[in-house]
Amino acid sequence: MFRMLKLKNILHEVNILKISGPLELVVNQLQFDSREVKPGDMFLAVNGTNTDGHKYIPAAINNGASVIVCEKIPVKTGEKATFILVNNTTIALGRIAANFFGNPTGKLKLIGVTGTNGKTTIVHLLYNLFRRAGKRSGLISTTGNIVVEKEKPTTHTTPDILQINRLLSEMVKNKCEYAFMEVSSHALDQYRTAGLIFKGGIFTNITHDHLDYHKSFKQYIIAKKKFFDDLSEDAFALVNSDDRNAKIMVQNCNADVTSYALKSDANFKGKIIESLQEGTLLKIDNQEVWSRLVGEFNAYNLLAVYGASYLLGLKKDELIRLISESEPVPGRFEIIRSKGGVTAVVDYAHTPDALENILNTLGKIKKQKKQLISVVGAGGDRDKSKRPVMAGIAVSKCDKVILTSDNPRTENPQKIIDDMYKGVEKNEKRKVLILVDRKEAIKIACMLAEKDDIILIAGKGHETYQEIKGIKYHFDDREVVADMFDVLAM
Repeated sequence: MFRMLKLKNILHEVNILKISGPLELVVNQLQFDSREVKPGDMFLAVNGTNTDGHKYIPAAINNGASVIVCEKIPVKTGEKATFILVNNTTIALGRIAANFFGNPTGKLKLIGVTGTNGKTTIVHLLYNLFRRAGKRSGLISTTGNIVVEKEKPTTHTTPDILQINRLLSEMVKNKCEYAFMEVSSHALDQYRTAGLIFKGGIFTNITHDHLDYHKSFKQYIIAKKKFFDDLSEDAFALVNSDDRNAKIMVQNCNADVTSYALKSDANFKGKIIESLQEGTLLKIDNQEVWSRLVGEFNAYNLLAVYGASYLLGLKKDELIRLISESEPVPGRFEIIRSKGGVTAVVDYAHTPDALENILNTLGKIKKQKKQLISVVGAGGDRDKSKRPVMAGIAVSKCDKVILTSDNPRTENPQKIIDDMYKGVEKNEKRKVLILVDRKEAIKIACMLAEKDDIILIAGKGHETYQEIKGIKYHFDDREVVADMFDVLAM
């Protein structure tokens, strides 16, 4: 549908410094991996986090690239390709991708959700709510991409800009009116949303995370803030006003700024009336609504969904009904109960704030004199500073804690656990078990639990793999728990 486009159309509104070669040609596909280039393709020499795409210009030309977009033109170019010189190839890629795929964000309403926690839950709740409201919608998320109701595979919270535009163009082709998308700080810093037009942006919160990448909390905030700086006057910015950084996010925002909150004044105000293992009774804009989602953090998520949906034109009465029908998101506070009365909660919580929030919730709904047991790990090749913090939170709020592997990636899992253990106070060490094997850790947690105890298995949530030394092995926390509960029931 979008192949064989004229080069000059693809370059519309791109900030070009110099052109070397003919413009009267057509382009088959866009590529930033020289190995994927085929005759007639455009190759964009992108400066990535690990390599400089300019090194691969000769390989791209050898593979038949007819157009090269770059930040520096090689001394020897030959006459095989047209060179387009730009200030920043990554930014240019966003505009070029949008043009190549027919500017899909001009033909549907794209809503982006950013923040440390809650992104996945909110986009899923929005997608499913609008689907139930009869609106054709799409989803771009950590747990999968969906066009109408057809699932597509995913590898990143926010895919690269070519994948995003390809997905969005497919949504347009399938007559979607709305698209809901997670927007990560990495993606914003790497311009993976360049060229996209957002109808609205939601800010959930910002806490300790990704400092391995951003190096400082200030830089992390700046990356998130960029999303709201770039929103247009025609868009809305919906922020959690209970988060102290919400005002910073929208300081230079041109969009219509609105807010949601449980504790402070806001445009969309909520209150928790009752919180149980089975769900939460909320009051939203003075209307009571029962939700199967549990905990204060989910009350915030539901408020964000309510506010965004109202700003997108849904009526309040209809929204209350649709929210009451919302179901939990896979791997987010996913509950598995044993025949013996033990409750296991599988959750993606992998930041100190997320872990603390979920443990606070479980502590409130746990029966008196019953145990709260947690299985906690930390990812390898990621922010090391949060490891002892997370272990410290776990032991302060649980009766027993098992420190184990998460996705160690290229790191030694025992070393990761050792880093976590540094956060355990001397008087709390009696609570802690260390089991490097995650499956064994989950099994032991199940064996230690008695009737009415609660087990939290944190860190991986929806993931169905464990990454060790660059290899992804099948591993699903939910499967391990269910299998162990079956064994114990025999």
